[in-house]
Formats: sequence, structure tokens, C-alpha cells
Amino acid sequence: MLDQSLIFVGAVFTLAGFAKGAIGLGLPTIAMGLLAIRMPPLEAAGILLLPSLITNLWQMLAGPALGGVVRRLWPMLLAVSIGTWAGLGLMTGASTRLGTAVLGVALALYAASGLAALRLSVASAWQPMVSLPVGAFTGLITAATGVFVIPAVPYLQSIGLEKDELVQALGLSFTVSTVALSINVMLEGGLQVSMAADTVTALVLACAGMWMGRALRQRMSASTFRRCFFAALLMLGLYLAGAGFSDRGCPCGRHGGRTALQPALARQLQASELNPAP
Repeated sequence: MLDQSLIFVGAVFTLAGFAKGAIGLGLPTIAMGLLAIRMPPLEAAGILLLPSLITNLWQMLAGPALGGVVRRLWPMLLAVSIGTWAGLGLMTGASTRLGTAVLGVALALYAASGLAALRLSVASAWQPMVSLPVGAFTGLITAATGVFVIPAVPYLQSIGLEKDELVQALGLSFTVSTVALSINVMLEGGLQVSMAADTVTALVLACAGMWMGRALRQRMSASTFRRCFFAALLMLGLYLAGAGFSDRGCPCGRHGGRTALQPALARQLQASELNPAP
């Protein structure tokens, strides 16, 4: 019999991959948002890393504009990395509930900007100065929540990149964020052998979801799908923000110090409770 947690993870990454295949965005956003309902953000981030890295590497490398994008964005990407590492520890311990709330706020803001079709414009003369705080703030949010779309995505959409350049820029930004986040997750104890099944399932079904999303993209209006996607994301973000800021704590359903335990240790404790020694 399949483990319920494994089924849940598989369903989440199928949906997240589907969204990424349909509109080119949404895999880490949906995955972290939904996984946070049932597990601490650190454990969710550990499962996310491999699917995020593989899918974003593919997006980053699929096109001719990578060299120019790197030269244009490297200051922001450096700031993203530094901001992520400066936020080490924000996803664990006493910060877990706050991280869940910040994740909800970030998702809600991202969804609201998408529903409003917000299109900012940053003049080229200002971009070197604006890119550094944008990168640093994106890094801090990444460290706290595992989601790296705010404010990086609106900024990248505002600097006048061509369509293909924007796709590669998003893939590059997400790849750098994933690598930086992986160091935090490793140092915080979020990478465990016991997560291997969840991670492999997430990778396979995320790729399958991407394939289905691409197929739908050819049949369904992209604008219609984006409205549905952002509306659902807004509701999820508001739920997580409300749960995180309320007295109930982390909405994953774990209580007290158990939320701060490493995933493998928490599972060992659960197994010992269910199967006490004779």
C-alpha cells in the first residue's frame, strides 16, 4: 500500500509541473505552498530541490541568449545568493511559523500582481542600482520560504528582455536560487536519506506534469489558464498567511517542538510511537 505522504507529494508535483509546462512558471511556488499545508517548510524545500534544479537547468539552457543574460544579471544573481545565505536559519526553529506566514504573503502578492497583469518598467540607467536590493530581498524570502519569485520575477519582466531572453533569465534566476537554497537546506539538516522516495517521485511526476502542461498550452488560452492559476494561488497564499499569523502555528499539523525536528528524526519518533519496543 502506498504511503499517503508519497501520494500527496506526487499529486503536488504533478500539479506544479503542469503549471510550469503550461505557463513557464509555478513549480516551486505551488510545491512549497501546498507542501507547507502538511509539513514544515524545511522538509518541503528538501523535496523541492532536485525537481526545481533539473527543470530550471533545462529552461536556462534551452536557448541562445544565456551568455548575454548572465552578463546582464550577474549582480542581481550574486545578491540573491548572498541574501539567501544571510537568511540561514529563517526556515527552522522558532522562525518556522513566521516563515509559513511570509510564504503565504509572498504567494498572495505574486498572485495579485499576476491577476492585475502588473507590468512595471525599470529604466536601464537604474537597473544596476535596483538589481542589488531586488536580489538581496529575493534571497531573504528564498531563505525563509523556499519560494524565489518575489520580487525577482516582476523585476525581470520590467527590464525589457525579449521573450526568449526572459524565459532563459527566469531559468537562470531560479537555478541560482535553487543552488543557494540547497546549501541552506543542507546546513539546516533538511536533506535526509529518508526523503529519497519523495524526491524521486517529485522529479518524475513534475516532468510528467510539464509534458501535460505543454500539451494543454496548445489547446487552451494562456491568459485563461494564468487567471485560474493566479486565483488559486491567491487563495492558497491567504490561507497560509492566516494560519501562520494565527495562534494555531504551522498549518502542517505538527505541534510544539516536533516542527523543529529534522525530518528523519521526526519519522523515527513516529515509528517508535506506533511500534513500541517489547
